[in-house]
Order: sequence, then C-alpha cells, then structure tokens
Amino acid sequence: MDFFPPDMIKFIDLAGVAVFAISGALAALRARMDLLGVVVVAAVTAIGGGTTRDVLLDRHPVFWIEDPTYLMVILAAAAFTLGWTRIRRPPQNSLAMADALGLAFFVIAGAQVTQRLDHSWAIVILMGTITGVAGGAIRDVLSAQIPMILRRGELYATAAIAGAGAYLLLLESGVGERVAALLGMAIIVALRFGAILLGWSLPVLSLRDAPGPTAGSDAPAPPGAADGPGPADGAGPTGEQGSGGGPGPTGG
Repeated sequence: MDFFPPDMIKFIDLAGVAVFAISGALAALRARMDLLGVVVVAAVTAIGGGTTRDVLLDRHPVFWIEDPTYLMVILAAAAFTLGWTRIRRPPQNSLAMADALGLAFFVIAGAQVTQRLDHSWAIVILMGTITGVAGGAIRDVLSAQIPMILRRGELYATAAIAGAGAYLLLLESGVGERVAALLGMAIIVALRFGAILLGWSLPVLSLRDAPGPTAGSDAPAPPGAADGPGPADGAGPTGEQGSGGGPGPTGG
C-alpha cells in the first residue's frame, strides 16, 4: 500500500501544530495568562498529542526533537495570535473552531504515522485519536477548564474515531490516500462544527433514581411517629394549659 509522501505527512502535521498552537494561545489569553503562559500553553497544546503518540509507540526521537521546525511554527502561531487579538476581538467560537481544525489535522496525521509502522487498524484509530485529543485536554486543564473530551454530550473523541475509521475504510475500498485523508478530515470538521454551531451531541445516559417508599410499605416510620400526637400548643408536660388555665409546668 502506497503511503503519503513524507512532505505531505509533514505538511498535515505542521498545519495541525499551527492551528492547535493558535487554540492554545487563545485559551491562555482568555485565562488572562502572561506572555510566558501563552507560549507554554500554545506549545503543549500543539505537541502534546504527538508526543504522547510517539512515546506510546516507542518512536524516537520524538517528532519535535527530531525536527525543531515544529517549535518555530508554534512560536510564529502564538505571535500571530497575540497580534491578531490586539487588533480585533476574536469571534465567540474561535477557540472551538481552531480546535476542530487542529483535531482533524492531527487525527489523520497520527493515523498515518501509526499506519506506517504496520500496526493493526484498531491501534491506528486509537493512536490517531490520542494524537488529536491529548494536546487539547492538556490545554484545557492548564487553563482551568473541563477538557472538551469530558464535556457532556460533546462530539469530540467520537468525531476523531469516526474520521480515522472513515480514512481506513476509504483506503481499504481503493480510494486514493490523499482523497481518503481529506474526506476523513472533512468528517471530523463537519461533526465538530455541527456540535459547536448546531448543538449536535451524543445522548447522555444515566442510572434511574431508586424508587421511594410507597403507601402501605414496610418502610420505617420517622422517629416519634409511633408515639401518637405530642402535647397541644401552649400545653405543659402534663397537658395543662400554660397560661390562662391554671398553674404552669412549675405550679407557679
């Protein structure tokens, strides 16, 4: 099976690094971090997923150590984001949109890297998904947000799995690799944009609440319920009226 030429794989990888670095910088700015914080969050967002993938696959040296171009792209993307946000206010969904594009690039790039190492289809999908979601999860944790992958009903990891799976199925059906990659990325972007703009989500499952006691059941009565009614309002311990009707509890 013919694979992407190395320059094509690197282009997808660099594109994912740039877009994810932008999403990391936006998250850091919204969290009101300083310049160093913006650069750090942009970097870990951009290389976190690929680093996790390479460590799990025992692929050394890690991609950004082997080629420092990735670090230059991260710095350029962070600088671009800082300059852009000084000129105009980013749209409300800019972080989610950038994240969706980065997810699409990284999932397919991660799947392709794993495929070149002759792993099974299940490992290819898993590593593609990890490549796509790990960096964003680290970004969200560092900026004190619930990671997108854990937010209720979000089509996030689901979109990654669907895109990587579609990519492999298209390859098996004889579709060219570039076309399969573009279609796989399109599926991921479509699912994420649908979730962001149209509210698409997975159904949320939960356990049913335990039924409460019914009338006539053997449920224990509340304390004191079996002792009958208590003393009337204003009565003393012996049932005598405390005022206007004779002596009070002490006889005074």
